[in-house]
Amino acid sequence: MSDITENQDSGTESGDTSEKFEVSGEHLLAKVKELLKEGNVRKIILEHDGRRVMEIPVNVGLAATAVTAAFAPVLVAVGAIAAIMAKVTIIVERDPSPDA
Repeated sequence: MSDITENQDSGTESGDTSEKFEVSGEHLLAKVKELLKEGNVRKIILEHDGRRVMEIPVNVGLAATAVTAAFAPVLVAVGAIAAIMAKVTIIVERDPSPDA
């Protein structure tokens, strides 16, 4: 059984699409790294018990190889959050797809 569940929303006020993932603390850092490397993510929001814990604005256009280095301090903070929280909701705001 996976520790990641996904819900997809139709969009936000600005026309972006958004998704929600519920992850266990041990999978949080890996999921955030995966999302950062995807390239079409505008913002990542971490919530715990309905309260926002962290918002990560993402610059579109960063090369995948630069992502880890550019976000190293953020990833350290995400790792700390993962260590103290059992379940975290990740809300991902994406740029609309060009064919939409």
